[in-house]
Parts: sequence; C-alpha cells; structure tokens
Amino acid sequence: MGRMSVVRRLNGALILAMESSTVTAMSTRADDYLVEVKDVYEWFPIKGGLLGRTIAHVKAVDGVSFGIRKGETMGLVGESGSGKTTIGRCIMKLLPVTKGNVIYDGTDITKFKGQKFRPFRRRMQMVFQDPYASLDPRQTVRSILTEPMKIHHTVRTKQEANAAAEKLIDTVGLNPDHLSRFPHEFSGGQRQRIAVARALAVNPDFVLLDEPTSSLDVSVQAQILNLLKKLQGEYNLTYLFISHNLSVIRHMCDRVAVMYLGRIVEIADISTIFNNPKHPYTNALLSSVPNIDPRKRKMDAEILEGDVPSPVNIPSGCRFRTRCAYATPKCQEQFPPLVEIEPHHWIECHYDIDFKTARPTLSSEKGSSTITP
Repeated sequence: MGRMSVVRRLNGALILAMESSTVTAMSTRADDYLVEVKDVYEWFPIKGGLLGRTIAHVKAVDGVSFGIRKGETMGLVGESGSGKTTIGRCIMKLLPVTKGNVIYDGTDITKFKGQKFRPFRRRMQMVFQDPYASLDPRQTVRSILTEPMKIHHTVRTKQEANAAAEKLIDTVGLNPDHLSRFPHEFSGGQRQRIAVARALAVNPDFVLLDEPTSSLDVSVQAQILNLLKKLQGEYNLTYLFISHNLSVIRHMCDRVAVMYLGRIVEIADISTIFNNPKHPYTNALLSSVPNIDPRKRKMDAEILEGDVPSPVNIPSGCRFRTRCAYATPKCQEQFPPLVEIEPHHWIECHYDIDFKTARPTLSSEKGSSTITP
C-alpha cells in the first residue's frame, strides 16, 4: 500500500491523501487466479478526411487490471458506457486487445488465434445479454447444444451427443421434448436457460455472464440467478458477472470491481463494497439504489449529476472529477493512482473519504480550494 503521508481536512471530515506510484490490483498469488487482466486497453479508431486517416480514438477500456480467482464470482458494475461489456469481450477474445495481456490459467492468450486458441475457447464460454439475438433461429435446440460438442470433440458419437443434450436441458429446468423445437417457440426465460445450457455443453471452467437477466421479468430473473448459483456448485465454475443491477451483484458475487469511463476505480469483496465504499463513484451508485423500507432510506443520498464524459475526450486528472462532489484542484491536475487502502481493498482516488462525516462540496463550490492543512 502507498505511504499515507499527508493528513488534511475537507469541510471538517478527515481525508488521507495517499502518495503512491500506480500499482496493479493483483495482491493474490498468480496461481490463485484463473483469469488475469493486465493493463488492458481497447481503443477504437475514428476515421476522417479524404484519406480515411485515424483522427481520434474511442477509449472504451483504458488500462484495466484485475484477477478472477478459481471458483469465485467476480462482479463488474458501472453505468452504461463505462466499458464493462468491452472488457468482457476482450477477455473472451471477441475483440482484439489494443494493448495489454489476458492470461488464462497461467497462459498468456492475448495473441492466440485459430487452432492454438481452440482448447481455451472450450474452457471459456459466454452467456449474452439478449437471449433473442444470441441463439441461431435456424437451428433446433438439439442442434444448438450438440454442435459445439462435435466441434470441440467432447463426445464421440451422435448417440452420446444426444444423451448429453438431454441431460443438459434437464439440468437447466427444461424438458427433453424441447430439444426438437426452435428458439422462437420459447419465452425469454426459457431461451436464456438454453443459452446457459449451450455454455455448459463443452464443460467449461469459466463463464462470462454479460447482464444475463436484464431483459427478463423480475420473477424469471430470480429463477435464472438461482440456477446459475446451483450450476456453479455442480460444475465447479468461475464466473465474471457483468451487471448494472447492484441487488443482483450483491446476491451473486464474492468480489466486485467498479468501472467508470474505461477504468477500474474500486475493487473489494462484496461486504466491503456495500458497507464501506471508499470511492465517491461507488458511494453514489449505492446511494441511488431504492429501498422499500422508509426507515432505511437515506435522506441525504448523493445523486450523480450530469452524464458520463465522452470516451473520445476524457477529462484531465481524475476522470470522475467532473461529477464528484468531493473534487479538489488536485483532482484536476493529477491522475490518481490505484492504491490498497486496506487488505484486498483498492481504490483509484487521491483521498480516503469517510462519507459518514464528509460534507459534499456544493456545485457552485466545485473547482475552488476547500482543503486546508
């Protein structure tokens, strides 16, 4: 952890300014991780002019590092446009990484292609957000499940593939009779069950879940989430769960990484994130979650103002400063390092803020110097 060298006060609240070089959130031994993302960038070029030259970049992912331990569920949260799905597609090699490394079970797979990547493709599967678009409408459910088995040679005969498909469809809560039907004959929840079965068809170790319940009814969401937790125990799976629904994240995940404008701004275990958030963005996200119990509602909840800045024109210094109620001139001038403020709790912020006692700066006060020795 960086050395805490300066103690200051912001409107009467204790702030610890941390001076530290940039570090990576990889404090666990490397062999404990199934998936490691090391300083990954994903920039999309913007072409312009008569010659179609690159005039700018959309910096969707801008230097992201984290690890996923074997057998755990890692959550990835943030507003729409923060880069969650993009980093997921980089991990799955659905997008080529601009810069950085993706390491799977100790092997750097960043540059792997074709036959060299095929063994890892079998071990890494994905459940997409939209069950209506992720299944081939021209194939029956039987074909959807057995085709990957044949491609990856996990079965030897047609009879063995059919038996495996019947077992899978029963495992996800559907009937063997459904195998002869086409995707358009199912409801949204049933389609997502088929998508889960397809992901499990090749016996993977790691499954990336990209908002798998966001397009489903609330009652169906609960069924799918409980199914995923059950399957994780039965198949010894490791999950990366991408979502903007904090209630779902709290139910499903062991650890959480909070993402904002292409960067990870906070990583901690689930109880720490929900009970003791340290980054202003995380605190604002949690404050926005509605509570049906009026006794537990926060009367002074912090509501984020404005929109996420454009990933083409990212603000200087801390990229959250334009919406942060605690921003100071230092936030505009210096990029904050990622520091470990307590064991396994990392934040990308200049200050360790106690949100219970700190008073947010008024909008009219932003940019003025509010820190005194």
